[in-house]
Amino acid sequence: MILPESVLTSDWFAALAAFVAINTAIYVTLALVKTMPRIYFRDYMPRIYERSETRSIYPDAEK
Repeated sequence: MILPESVLTSDWFAALAAFVAINTAIYVTLALVKTMPRIYFRDYMPRIYERSETRSIYPDAEK
């Protein structure tokens, strides 16, 4: 369907086009973020729950 030029230059059509553009940019960003590997911030934080002595079945083994 071909729209007349008066519709394409109207304010409501420009607002609709801006909404579609912003919506598309948001969905592209979400899709790209979802394809990236997950980052766990606890991996980079210091551990406060490390044991002071080993509880391994091989207590004399070196790390």
